[in-house]
Amino acid sequence: MSEKPRGSGRRKPNLRSSIYLGRDGSWHGYVSMGLGSDGRPDRRHREGATEAEVTAKVRELEGKRDAGKTSRPGRVPTVAKWMRTYLTDIAPLRVGQGTIDSTYRPKTERWIIPKLGRHRLDRLYPEHLYAFYTSLRDEGLAPNTIVQVHRILSRALTIAVRQELISRNPCTLIDAPQPEEPESETLTAAEARALLRLTAGRRNGTRWSVALALGLRQNEALGLRRSYVDLDRAVMHVHWQIKRERYRHGCEDPHACGERLHFYPCPANCPKARRTSGRKHTCWKPCPPGCTEHGGKCPDFCKPGCTRHAKACPKRKGGWKFTRPKGNRKRTVPIPAQLIPPLRQHFADQDAGKEAAGDNWQDWDLVWCEPDGRPIDPHDDWDEWKALVAEAGIMKDARLHDARHTSGTLLGEQHVDLHVIQRILGHAQVSTTRIYTDPTDPLTREAVGRIGSALWPDADDGRKAEPRPDDAKGEQVTP
Repeated sequence: MSEKPRGSGRRKPNLRSSIYLGRDGSWHGYVSMGLGSDGRPDRRHREGATEAEVTAKVRELEGKRDAGKTSRPGRVPTVAKWMRTYLTDIAPLRVGQGTIDSTYRPKTERWIIPKLGRHRLDRLYPEHLYAFYTSLRDEGLAPNTIVQVHRILSRALTIAVRQELISRNPCTLIDAPQPEEPESETLTAAEARALLRLTAGRRNGTRWSVALALGLRQNEALGLRRSYVDLDRAVMHVHWQIKRERYRHGCEDPHACGERLHFYPCPANCPKARRTSGRKHTCWKPCPPGCTEHGGKCPDFCKPGCTRHAKACPKRKGGWKFTRPKGNRKRTVPIPAQLIPPLRQHFADQDAGKEAAGDNWQDWDLVWCEPDGRPIDPHDDWDEWKALVAEAGIMKDARLHDARHTSGTLLGEQHVDLHVIQRILGHAQVSTTRIYTDPTDPLTREAVGRIGSALWPDADDGRKAEPRPDDAKGEQVTP
């Protein structure tokens, strides 16, 4: 029995590509990539004017396939579509909703989507990003804002790579924008003492004692609960912080839910707008340019299909929420002995206020709270800090976060080890702690003192001279 010629009627091996000349006069190539998500074969097409051109394209695609660097089958989404998917479904798993609403979404909708949104993810190249960041800089955005935009975009593209939508993240192929360290107005020890004298005996005055002594972040301080403060052992467990997330509708039809609160301008032929009856009009109209009718603040009209007014939704989501500290870094901090009596007195006063409030008391178990037990609004907390700084006569535009810088600086001036300061402040990296303590680091001061002595050995260093024991007349002799 004769044997069949080799190759005749035999099946080609799996993943073998095919190249042929089509009836349209162009060369075509098909590359087998495996199976798609629906279980069907995934074959990718390449086209060219010559066989050599298509062969090169096919080999390039085969190389990506074999290296595992190809995208998944199906249409790759645009940057706009993916960014909205990322913010809605993926980012909330790691980032608080408040951060998404206040930082991620505004920067995405304001900058990323209008300038990059039309690009397909797999066709977003480094040159597009360079042009993007240059345009942001030309429009006057602060360097730190550009860095935030870059980090949001880069994180979203990293997830796209993990989900095999694209094979590489173009944000990692460029020189990333560099942030600028914000100027801080650290208080001196004398200024800190003046502020503490001012707050002594005031309601919630210990809030500022703890801020300057232990450097708690604002949300950590406002979310510190009494059950996490052990005055007998003189420690506080900074395991939680409190944040207020924007309210969101929990109902099925947000527009219908807020129907009674929708606020629309009068139509052009509104009869009520023409009735004066001693008043200019009895319903709202769009404000003309330069309008001062409403005290310079024109009404914020609802748009058609408005889904706002989530605060009035009976199934609303959001509001005050306890979350873990930044980076999920819980820590236990010792309390200075001098702070124990004021904190005991503060708790006694708070218990008296709770009894006086009766049924109006909202028990959040907070160390510092409003007179009815509610959490303190961060904006009110900020305003109180600024008022205290001004009242204490401190001629600095100190931010509330500068109280944290002050704590780190004062600890450094007391020759506290850098790693101990890191644990007290809850920093992930000691390099961050150096930003708080470098100006007064004992080793830095000693090094500068040595170079000063080497360059000016005979100069007076400005320190008060000590009398020498062998000086019979007791005169001050400069060493």
